[in-house]
Amino acid sequence: MKLAFSPYLSSVKPLLKTLIERLNELYPYASILAQDSLAQRLGVSKTGVNVSEIGTLTKRGFVIRVHDGRAFSEYAFNEISQNNLDDVISAVRRAQAGAMGSDPLPEDDLCSLYQEAEYDVDPEEMGAKEIVARLTSLREKALSKSELLLDVASSFTWQKSSKLFLTRNRDLSQSVIWTNGALVALAARGEEIKDYYKGFSKLGGCELINDMENDDVLSKIVSTALELLESNPIPPGEYDCICDPDTTGMIVHEAFGHGVEMDMFVKNRAQAKDFVGKRVASDLVNMHDGAKAANECATYLFDDEGTLACDTLVIEKGILKTGYADLVSANRLKIAPTGNGRRQAYDHKAYTRMTNTFFAPGSDKLSDMIASIDYGFLLENPSSGMEDPKNWGIQCMVNIAREIKDGRLTGRIFSPIVLTGYVPDLLKSISMMSDDFALGGGGFCGKGYKEWVKVSDGGPYIKAKIRLG
Repeated sequence: MKLAFSPYLSSVKPLLKTLIERLNELYPYASILAQDSLAQRLGVSKTGVNVSEIGTLTKRGFVIRVHDGRAFSEYAFNEISQNNLDDVISAVRRAQAGAMGSDPLPEDDLCSLYQEAEYDVDPEEMGAKEIVARLTSLREKALSKSELLLDVASSFTWQKSSKLFLTRNRDLSQSVIWTNGALVALAARGEEIKDYYKGFSKLGGCELINDMENDDVLSKIVSTALELLESNPIPPGEYDCICDPDTTGMIVHEAFGHGVEMDMFVKNRAQAKDFVGKRVASDLVNMHDGAKAANECATYLFDDEGTLACDTLVIEKGILKTGYADLVSANRLKIAPTGNGRRQAYDHKAYTRMTNTFFAPGSDKLSDMIASIDYGFLLENPSSGMEDPKNWGIQCMVNIAREIKDGRLTGRIFSPIVLTGYVPDLLKSISMMSDDFALGGGGFCGKGYKEWVKVSDGGPYIKAKIRLG
């Protein structure tokens, strides 16, 4: 099935076209982004049932961007009618009167596109009652697997979003639906308490719940939480490590993704600016970003500045080729925008933001990678990370390190794990990459603890030298 485009945006589109025509009489460039989105989170845990609309993701409104031949300005609003067009135009003119800067006029090639997202089961049609019932059943089934479980929390989040982008020459429309699920098992023995998290994501609808209900998945979540009760702190040091696809994704996102957001190049806040065309990783590493690069929660047809989605090859055989850029940053750097201009919502500023960010797979088998290690660890289940684009340092948290000795997993695990290092050293040490690949879109990414947007990341298993503590 296809997700129908917003009836509301369709109904006001003629007015928006009139508004664009009038703005074009005043300015050489004018655009309107219109958004109509709805999002909900449902959760079941020991504390009860929660069903709530997500305010930051449920938005309806418009943002106008104009360029007077010298600089950009923007004006956001959430109501439009024939009676308020003059008021909107007056507000745009006041905003432009105070605009400062020196930006070239953006290109405005002729383009008309319309796309509706595909899904199997509509969350609104299934309804909160049925979703909660299935989440409750999931929780109860998992809890029945061990008396050592204090709780199992199950949650499901969805968003439907329609966007319309108009200029003199552009008429772009898209609808997107994504879903996320999560299961968290909390286990205890004596005073020791450990938790294990498993996320799920899909560019689609409630069919994702089927993946969550897989009994093998539930058993793995419970058994891993119980394993963690036997874990110990890791002796600090540098080790040969294998990162699972989730941990690879965290490294891609935190270690490198933020550092090549090119609005940071404009502000001289990223060391990567001085490494374009230079080696930053081993020959095995090829890194992509782009809403067109994969089919996950950060996939879309066009960004919030009307740039069509791209697949950007950031690193090719270890060489940093480019970053990715929003429209304004691209203009200032004299490069083409890459479709990474994203807003938290229509009433927020557009920044350069990651989309689907990942390392491409290699040719190695995981079994061979494990067999190649005399002593080291298999890292799994990342939880959080911080980056420093200016100095290219990272600090990431990983829940599990499985001991490898003489080419075999010993069964011993260590937790929690802090992964640190200088990014180029870590990436240059990559010596093997698996031929399988996974991408996850369960997270959001902030720009300095704000401006949250949907992202996905991942890659293959990688073998590298990593400092753990």
